[in-house]
Amino acid sequence: MSDDRTASQSNAVEGFTAAPSAAPVLVTGSSGHVGANLVRRLLDDGVRVRVLLRRESPNEALEGLEVERAYADIRDLEATRRTLEGCQGVYHCAAKVSTIDGNNAHRREVFECNVLGTRNVLQAAREAQAGRVVVTGSFSAVGYNLDDPSAPSDETMQFYPMDRTMPYERSKVLVEHECLRAAAAGQDVVIATCCAVVGGADFVPSRLGRTLCDYSQGKLHAYVDGGFAFVAARDIVQGHLLCMSKGRSGEKYIFSTEYKTISDIIDLYAEVSGVPRPHRRIPTPLMYVFSEVASFYLSRYHPNFPQRFTPGAIRLLKMRRHANNEKAKRELGYQPTNIRAAVHEAYAFHYQRNAIRNPRAKPPSLNAEDREAPLAKFDEAGMAAGAGPT
Repeated sequence: MSDDRTASQSNAVEGFTAAPSAAPVLVTGSSGHVGANLVRRLLDDGVRVRVLLRRESPNEALEGLEVERAYADIRDLEATRRTLEGCQGVYHCAAKVSTIDGNNAHRREVFECNVLGTRNVLQAAREAQAGRVVVTGSFSAVGYNLDDPSAPSDETMQFYPMDRTMPYERSKVLVEHECLRAAAAGQDVVIATCCAVVGGADFVPSRLGRTLCDYSQGKLHAYVDGGFAFVAARDIVQGHLLCMSKGRSGEKYIFSTEYKTISDIIDLYAEVSGVPRPHRRIPTPLMYVFSEVASFYLSRYHPNFPQRFTPGAIRLLKMRRHANNEKAKRELGYQPTNIRAAVHEAYAFHYQRNAIRNPRAKPPSLNAEDREAPLAKFDEAGMAAGAGPT
């Protein structure tokens, strides 16, 4: 996964055309997968939206949308303060997502973007009296049964720091600590815990989006099996909205749609694209050893080279983690959909953007049974590793 990027982060507000009477909602990370889908849903619901961006980041996801554009880096507290002026409600989706250990500079960037950035957003929201802040959490920061990692994990389970973990995972645990510390001081904060996202409006694209495109292009000739808890893009957006309207302050809620093995996901890729699935499965222990060597070399000598098969990603797949949604269902009325429809939406999105050019790949299906919701607006190694953290 080469999701080694900072999603969302100068200081002007531009481009707003909606009615000025309603206070805007701020969305950080709006060019990322979750944020792009969330912004579209908010606009469809008639909400006035301000997005926080960095000028040097790819912001294609916001093209043509009637949103305010505020430019700042969330690591800069003063700039972040200015973006919050006049806002009522904050969705903090921005994060640097990565599955590599990286070098010292990389680890520091993960910490500063995710942990210090979250602290700045919370402080700026508090000072601006911007109301509730919904922070996007990660399922990789949720604990698990040490004797059976595949047993469903819920919000009560503490992260286990004694195993080898990725800087990203540790940073997202500290993000939760920042949220809970702010809540303990009286701030209105809710955590929307996100699993591996599948769906459209995937402009960057995400790890799973790249894997789907590579598969449809005929570049994936083998896969590493394992499994993970996946969430449809429309479901995690609904989860954020439910957290904003119904969540209890100081609480976190897990949102997933379905558990799928990578073999299941490959079957869905074959169904949606018409490209035959690979039958070669690489043993996970063998792939883990290979990924250790490759990641060690690349991180030190080619730090900007995108890494797909990292030890962290393989470890998560080996654990076959399931998510327990019962708290979100019980307290918020959350109703997950299904991953099959989300894969169809993701395929249609990438196909329509001409990211899939294989003449053997079939056009997107328009059958209603293939989708439960309308489409979101809009390596040569040859192996698929599947999911990663969010």
